Amino acid sequence: MARLYLITDRRACGSRSLANVIGDALAAIPPGAAWVQLREKDLDGAALLSLASELVKIVRARNGKLFVNERIDVALAAGADGVHLPERGFDLATARALAPELAMGVSTHDSDRARAMLHAGAAPVLYGPVWSTPSKPEPLGLDGMPAGVFAVGGITNPDRARQARAAGARGVACIRAIMAAEDPGAAARAMIEALA
Repeated sequence: MARLYLITDRRACGSRSLANVIGDALAAIPPGAAWVQLREKDLDGAALLSLASELVKIVRARNGKLFVNERIDVALAAGADGVHLPERGFDLATARALAPELAMGVSTHDSDRARAMLHAGAAPVLYGPVWSTPSKPEPLGLDGMPAGVFAVGGITNPDRARQARAAGARGVACIRAIMAAEDPGAAARAMIEALA
């Protein structure tokens, strides 16, 4: 069962390619332990499709799933496993009508909506920001977090991952903790160990 949800940010990877960072992270953890969300909002459709097509092979080789942020068309064309719906994107019913074969992940800042999405079978359901981030300085905290979600926002180290898991999270979603790590494999392994 996946416990780690890696959200991409190729600009955080420094001189390394996104594919290499993802490959190194996934190779260091048990197969199936992580899913990946391709979230490169500045890329046009052709560039995003090219990157998704490259990543889907890497992720599948480690028994993971690749989700494409918001772009149902790119997810289908690349043969990805799912699409990730931001809170202000397509609603779950519309996305399922358009692409019933895709898994549907969602993000929310609302605990009631998170519970409703879990009940509706969305997976993963990201809830946050649990801790503050540069773009979202007002955290929701762990107290109201529904069980079974992936905690997101400020998951910068294994200790925070451990706290989120102890509070009932299924797992955690990370961006810079893995993408910007000097050793993405070691960083991913530390997160997985904290989530055990």
